[in-house]
Amino acid sequence: MKTEFHKINLHIHSTYSDGRNSIEQIVNAALKTDLEYICITDHFTDSWKADHIPNLNNLDKIKRYLEDISYFQEYIIDQDKKLTLLKGVEIDLGSSEKFILNNISPGKFDLILFEYLETFEGIVFIKKILNFWKKKNHIEFPLIGLAHFDPSYFIIRGLDSLLEFLKQYDVIIEFNSSYPQFYSPKYEIFFNKLKESGIKVSIGCDSHHISNLNDIESAYKMIDFYHLEENFKNLIDSLDLKSFV
Repeated sequence: MKTEFHKINLHIHSTYSDGRNSIEQIVNAALKTDLEYICITDHFTDSWKADHIPNLNNLDKIKRYLEDISYFQEYIIDQDKKLTLLKGVEIDLGSSEKFILNNISPGKFDLILFEYLETFEGIVFIKKILNFWKKKNHIEFPLIGLAHFDPSYFIIRGLDSLLEFLKQYDVIIEFNSSYPQFYSPKYEIFFNKLKESGIKVSIGCDSHHISNLNDIESAYKMIDFYHLEENFKNLIDSLDLKSFV
């Protein structure tokens, strides 16, 4: 990994969903690494997945989750550490529109990830959610990204429509080291177009345990491979411009 790359992991799960560690344990473990930015992104869903994993399924739990992260944001500042902690959520696109709009207040989060974008209908669904949020919320908007995105659903047809959506709504593509097949060289045309369009790229590892919190090297290598350094820098610039407390 090139030394000029900032070390980040913006996809981490805690015991608020299906992670094995508390936010306190995650923060303390991250402080022992060279990570500079981390984001807790616990699951939110009312799809079939809700019957199989714990998730942020009600307003009270979301409130406790955000308060917990806020506490450790202050803790990191008080300890004068270099680490920056973000408030995130991972929204399953199988969730109902009503469930999302009734429970997620975008201004309370720093990063919102959508998982399982696989169809044009999914793009329309995300657009509808984002347009509603932007119309209703006259506040600083969170970063928006696609978790462990699989390009194969759009690589044959619809790639230009996908890229137009990503650019129009400033949507981030995540390089997730738990899903290396999604940044295989067979998708080079997609990543070349990301580079040309200036689409931001991020790093996450879908960590469910502190033992792999820093398991991000393969993602960085592929950002280097596809020459997406500037796209990654654009993400870091956006992070640097935000206040996370």
